[in-house]
Amino acid sequence: MSLPSQNEIYINQCIQLAANGLGNVAPNPMVGCIIVKDNRVIAKGFHEQFGQAHAEPNAMMQLSDEELNGAVLYVNLEPCSHYGKTPPCADLIISKNIKKVVIGNLDSNPLVAGKGVEKLRAAGIEVEYGILEQACRELNKRFFTYHEKKRPYVILKWAQTQDNFISRWPLPEDKTDNWITGEQSKYLVHQWRSEEQAILIGHNTLIADNPLLTNRLSKGKNPTRMLLSRYADVDARLNIFNEDAKTIVFNTQKDEIQHHVHFVKIDWNRKIDCVMDYCYQHQISSVIVEGGTNTIYHFMNTNVWDEARVFINSKKQFVNGLPAPEINFSSSFQKLKVGDDDLYYFKNM
Repeated sequence: MSLPSQNEIYINQCIQLAANGLGNVAPNPMVGCIIVKDNRVIAKGFHEQFGQAHAEPNAMMQLSDEELNGAVLYVNLEPCSHYGKTPPCADLIISKNIKKVVIGNLDSNPLVAGKGVEKLRAAGIEVEYGILEQACRELNKRFFTYHEKKRPYVILKWAQTQDNFISRWPLPEDKTDNWITGEQSKYLVHQWRSEEQAILIGHNTLIADNPLLTNRLSKGKNPTRMLLSRYADVDARLNIFNEDAKTIVFNTQKDEIQHHVHFVKIDWNRKIDCVMDYCYQHQISSVIVEGGTNTIYHFMNTNVWDEARVFINSKKQFVNGLPAPEINFSSSFQKLKVGDDDLYYFKNM
């Protein structure tokens, strides 16, 4: 096995820096930047919050023009070349007489897509790109899916017993008797909610569980809550309609906005496409689907999903209940232990 190159070492550090922005910068990508001069790291920065400064200015602002003159800048994603909520990073790099820029991935956003590299090279700056491309793409899988597939990155999530049920049926009076996973898994799920822009359930799960769909056990924001239901006349006293987060009801009856609750009328025969189109138009770059089984199958059957996260409690059996979605466990790409639960990660290749 060959040792990593200097470029790979610094780009890997950019990736680690960038990951600090998870859950805070979407729909922007996560970006980290390292500035090196005379073989010494002299500044680091990352994109911390959507609408605020990008990674490159966050790193460069720590240094004087003299310190930046002749330095090498490392960044995991191509510097932007257009005006958005902030000025173009490529222009700032050029103005500081940076000698060389090393990039992990080119940006697939049509507003950039190689234009940043062109601008830097036209100014006489040496540019290398394609360093640790796979790792950089994995970091920004939500961003790349959004721009390349014109839809959000979709994560399917459920928990099941050893005998393949997601719930007892009929539902027990004591809802705690229906819990499958342990405390550590619950904390992890709430962390996931803080990392994604939206969370979606179907009508049956709403009525059976009356969930809040908020992040209460981890730091970070609440996701936008989404309900996929034929019906718009849903009981407004249910938890999903409280003011803790915005709620979108995809239904077949009406378009209407009531404070923080948005009703969006869709074609039920194209329901998943309609939800994906809405997300793309409203810059929602990731959705975690928390069930139930019918809703998850809607995404599976239309092949609109990117990742599945499945908890299994190997010690718990329901004997009878609502069957869990079927997925080929022989194809799992990763298995972790979370407390007493097994967590399987699947990729839709």
